[in-house]
Amino acid sequence: MKITPTAVLSSPCDNKEALDQADAACKVRGASLTAIRREVLELLYNSPTGVKAYDLLARIQEARPNASPPTVYRALDFLIEQGLAHKIGRMNLFVACRHASHRIPSLFLVCPKCSGVTELQEQSVMSALSSSLAAAGHRLESPEVEISAICPRCSGI
Repeated sequence: MKITPTAVLSSPCDNKEALDQADAACKVRGASLTAIRREVLELLYNSPTGVKAYDLLARIQEARPNASPPTVYRALDFLIEQGLAHKIGRMNLFVACRHASHRIPSLFLVCPKCSGVTELQEQSVMSALSSSLAAAGHRLESPEVEISAICPRCSGI
């Protein structure tokens, strides 16, 4: 079985295209990717290792000095609800989703050395995990599964 990690780096051109696709996806669902939501999503795209909410707030306040924590948290909640971002609880970070849709939970590899986050979208792994959990009488509580795993850069591969 081959597991392919999602690319975590994007160029500015890729970000504009991804932001436009996110906007279109929101419109199809009857939602609106407002200017502040788009700014937060763009900051997430530009931060491949993830960003803490208060760091997002500081960056947003550079352009919008009156922005407050609820502004950022509401934007993050919206982005998560729309499947455009994920919260990595282990590190209390937020990352942009690198997939068009999520029919299955996502597996996140979190490097304990550099705090880098890699999103995997591998149906067979997640199906096996869900089946094993069900056999034990459990089910996933959230659509994000986090595993501590040393990244190739930190392991010297």
